[in-house]
Amino acid sequence: MSMFNKLSKITVSRKPPTCSVVIVAAGLSQRCKGEDKLAFLIDNKPVLAYTIEAFEKSQLVTEIIIVTTEDKFEQIGSLCKKSNYKKVVKIIKGGETRTLSVLNGVFEVKKKASLIAIHDGARPCIETELIDKTIKKAAKTGAAAPAVKVSPTIKHVQGDVITETVDREDLYEIQTPQIFRAEIIKAALVNVVKKSLIVTDDCQAVEIIGGSVHIVEGAHSNIKITTPEDMVFVKEILTGGGGK
Repeated sequence: MSMFNKLSKITVSRKPPTCSVVIVAAGLSQRCKGEDKLAFLIDNKPVLAYTIEAFEKSQLVTEIIIVTTEDKFEQIGSLCKKSNYKKVVKIIKGGETRTLSVLNGVFEVKKKASLIAIHDGARPCIETELIDKTIKKAAKTGAAAPAVKVSPTIKHVQGDVITETVDREDLYEIQTPQIFRAEIIKAALVNVVKKSLIVTDDCQAVEIIGGSVHIVEGAHSNIKITTPEDMVFVKEILTGGGGK
C-alpha cells in the first residue's frame, strides 16, 4: 500500500470542510524584468491584495500564511494591517526554492488543520467560488486542483524540427490553489526534500508518493503572472475589461 493510500484512509468529517491556506510570495520576479509583480498596483491596490482577498472571502478558509522574503515582511505586514485582513495570521520567510518555501508554510498552519491549500501569490484573478469548489473536492478525495484543458496545438521538437504532434485530448494545465489533506502534503513535501527531488508543482510531490490528485474545472482567467505581458491581461480581468 502506498504512503498516499495509508494517509487517505483518514476519516472525513461530515462537517463543512475548513482549510488553511499557504500563499507563496517568495519569488524574485526574474521574468518580470526585476519588477516586483506582487507589488504592482492595479486600481491603487497591489496584486497580492487581490490574491489575499479572494481567500479572505471564503467561509471555508480559516487562516492564511504568507511565505515571502525577509525584505518584504514590513511591506506585506503593512498591507495586511491597512486592509484589515483578519485571516492572515503569519508572514514567514521562504526557502531557497519554491518547494522549501511551501514546506515552511505547511508546517506553520494550525496543528488541527485538516486541509491545506497552496496558492501562487501571483494568481490574483482566482475567484472565491473556485477556491470553495476545490476545497470541497479535496475534502472528499484527499487531493484536488483546478485545471483547464490545453487548447493550443502541442508539438515535440528536436533542434528546430517538429517530430510529433501531441494528442491534446487528455492534456490539462493545472492551476492553483492545489489543496490536500494536511498529512498527505506534509509527507509528500518532506519526501521530496529528503530525497532531493525536483518537482514542478505540489501535485507532483503527491504523485510521487502514489497519490491521485483529482481535478475540478478551473478558469482561463486564473493565470499566473510571469511576464510583463501577463500583467496586461490580469489588469484587464481585475478591472472588468477582460471578464472573469
